[in-house]
Amino acid sequence: MKIKTLLYSTIFSVLALHSYGQKAGIVAADKKYERYAYVDAIAIYERVAEKGYKDEKMFQKLGNAYYFNAELPQAEKWYGELFAMNPNQEPEYYYRYSQTLKSVGNYAKANMMLEEFNKKSGNDLRAKLYENNKNYLEIITANSGRFDIADLGINSASSDYGSSFLDNKLVFASARDTGGVSKKVFSWTNQSFTDIYTSEIKAGGEMGKPERFSKKINSKFHESTPVFTNDGQTMYFTRNNYLNSKKGKDNKSITLLKLYKATLTDNQWGNVTELPFNSNDYSVAHPALSLDEKTLYFASDMPGTLGQSDLFSVKINSDGSYGVPMNLGKTINTEGRESFPFISGDNELYFASDGHPGLGGLDVFVSKIGNDNSFGEVQNVGAPINSSQDDFAFLIDSKNRNGFFSSNRSGGKGYDDIYRFLEMRKLICEQLLSGIITDRETGAVLADSKVSLYNEKMELITTTTTNDKGSYKFDVVCGKIYSVRAEKKDYETKEERITINNTTGKTVLSLQLEQRIKPIDVGTDLAKTLNIPIIYFDLDKSFIRKEAAFELEKVLAVMQQYPKMKIDVRSHTDSRATFKYNIALSNRRAKSTIAWLVKNGISTSRLTGKGYGESQLVNHCSDGVKCTEEEHQANRRSEFVIVSMQ
Repeated sequence: MKIKTLLYSTIFSVLALHSYGQKAGIVAADKKYERYAYVDAIAIYERVAEKGYKDEKMFQKLGNAYYFNAELPQAEKWYGELFAMNPNQEPEYYYRYSQTLKSVGNYAKANMMLEEFNKKSGNDLRAKLYENNKNYLEIITANSGRFDIADLGINSASSDYGSSFLDNKLVFASARDTGGVSKKVFSWTNQSFTDIYTSEIKAGGEMGKPERFSKKINSKFHESTPVFTNDGQTMYFTRNNYLNSKKGKDNKSITLLKLYKATLTDNQWGNVTELPFNSNDYSVAHPALSLDEKTLYFASDMPGTLGQSDLFSVKINSDGSYGVPMNLGKTINTEGRESFPFISGDNELYFASDGHPGLGGLDVFVSKIGNDNSFGEVQNVGAPINSSQDDFAFLIDSKNRNGFFSSNRSGGKGYDDIYRFLEMRKLICEQLLSGIITDRETGAVLADSKVSLYNEKMELITTTTTNDKGSYKFDVVCGKIYSVRAEKKDYETKEERITINNTTGKTVLSLQLEQRIKPIDVGTDLAKTLNIPIIYFDLDKSFIRKEAAFELEKVLAVMQQYPKMKIDVRSHTDSRATFKYNIALSNRRAKSTIAWLVKNGISTSRLTGKGYGESQLVNHCSDGVKCTEEEHQANRRSEFVIVSMQ
């Protein structure tokens, strides 16, 4: 058993105010409330819907409002109304409806929705919770062919693996027995324990003769996988539980792996110390450093591990102490094995895993590290780095794209061999997804909005908050499909899907949020507040159609909520037909609208109205001007202007 497998065998804020501050806040709130009245648009829609009126957009909004607030049974009711009205919806609504159906125990219908979702969304894996990614081989094939690999030229008949850069040298672990020092044999493999060696990387790629590393670092047990600080003065490395000639064991008498630190003094390595989060009861191994050298990454099977071994990170404090190790989470870790982390100069995490879809054994994967230290989508780096055997310990120079990896594939010289490579094309093209969140009506930027990024399977990747300019940004993967969801108090949640460009650069997605709680006062047009674009009448007619009644129900609900409110009904036409005819028609429509409100309980004393014909066009579409139907429709509008609230 090699040291690379030994690891697995053991294997919201509260603000406290003083009484005076509370009273002052209440007074200020009271004054503000006295100046404004508010309409909860969702509540209005729900009251209208409860009366039996049906509208597709309304049902979508009602369903979404409850879905995004995790009130799934209520969302199921309105999504049910949506699909009953029109079963041909966007794919996301099939998925959301299926989730809400599960919340009420209707699994049979939920599965039917998931089947339809799969058909419409390209067989999305959310609907197959326990199934593997069926097209992972196609993805790996697309990622393959980017490397030119070759044998390192200095491998032995024993295990050679786990590389690191130190100036112009490659530092690696080897079980070769070069003699001169008494070596113990590891009984599980009948090989020598691994020591750390160095080899000069010469011009042209030729490797120098391997030499043993420091005698104070190499011991009679395993050493491997060192990593060095940029100044070359500090190293972290893996060793069996052995320090100062004392061997530690767990309760099964097994000597596990630990991480150690050493420093260079007068050109000699020494001062070997054990890291404080080691334990006799679990293994800690294979260190890697972040670019700023303030975070140490490693592999372990310590408590909190999701699988056989996970990747963890720990903060290195300025005083030399360490924080609490943190699991990198389910984006990186699986129920299988994750190990051998490496952070490239491009701030990408490379690691080995047999839990993510691969070609067999351990494969090498990569994930982009975001500005907030979150991890992007995990991608298999493809063949020929990966094979049907164990492939691990990936190392790359981000400047010249040369690097090394280890493998036990067939055709090698020993148990594990080190291979060199040249990356001819990067896998991760760098894309920045950004945008601005604004108020749909006023255009004002919305600072402190919550913006969440989801992958194609609607799994949450990361969340951020807009800055004082209303902007957000995420590091994303080229060619992938994401969903961006924006949320803010008193606004309706909005979500949009976007496909990222396939070339390095920026993708922009700005979102406009609609106020859920909308201010109203004298002069407010309820048609704009409640999104009433037009009161529908048949051509040359003035009686209320069913669609018009749906819109008027919104106005009715507001006037019932505010019994002292008075409004002026204003009807407008486009410029087609004569000016005189349009005045008469709009007057009839205004009177018909008022009559409908009166019939439904509104006193005539609260209503005035007039038709304006084509006298107040909102665009250039006057007589004789050629316009589209959409442009003419903009002029055919109804207004419900508040003239009094008292």
